Amino acid sequence: MDLSLQPQAPACFLTQQPFVEGQRVTSFLIRGKTGEVMRYDVLETERGKFEQEGSLVCSWVRVFKPRKAGENAEREMKLTAEALFLNLADPATEATAENTRLLQFLALMLERKRVLKPKGRTADGGRSIYEHAKSKQLFEVAVGELSPEFFIQVQEQLSVLVGVPGGASAAKVV
Repeated sequence: MDLSLQPQAPACFLTQQPFVEGQRVTSFLIRGKTGEVMRYDVLETERGKFEQEGSLVCSWVRVFKPRKAGENAEREMKLTAEALFLNLADPATEATAENTRLLQFLALMLERKRVLKPKGRTADGGRSIYEHAKSKQLFEVAVGELSPEFFIQVQEQLSVLVGVPGGASAAKVV
C-alpha cells in the first residue's frame, strides 16, 4: 500500500509559524469532501485548535527535523504501509481507537511481508511485540479481537485513506 502525500510542512498550518528543530509536530491525515487525502502539520501545542474538514484517517506526533539541503522531498511524499506503521507505533503518538485499529492491521500485513517479526507478548498479555526487520527496533501493538467488525472498521478506514469507488458504504457489503 503506497500513498503519495505532501511532505511535512515547514510551518504550522494554523499559525503559519515556522517549525523549529526539536518542536513536537502533530500530523493529521484527512480525506477531504472531494476525496483527496491531505496532510496537515500543526504544532502539538496548537493541536486543540485544529478543526478538520473531512474524515480523520489517523494522526501522529513526531519531533521536527528540518530537511537537509539537497534532500529529496519527493521521497518523503510516498507514504508506505511501513512508514505509516513506524509513525503510528512511535511512543509519542497518541493511542486513539483509529490509530490502534490501523496499527493492528498494519502489523498483521507487515508481519506477512516479513517487515515485522513477532517476538511474543508483553508480561500482561495485552500487547504484541514486533521487531522491525531493518532497524531491529521493538514495537508494542495492542492485542485486539480480529472479529468481522474489526475488519469492517479497518476496511472503512482504509477506504477513506486510499479511496474506494462508491465510498465507504460500498465497503460494508457482507
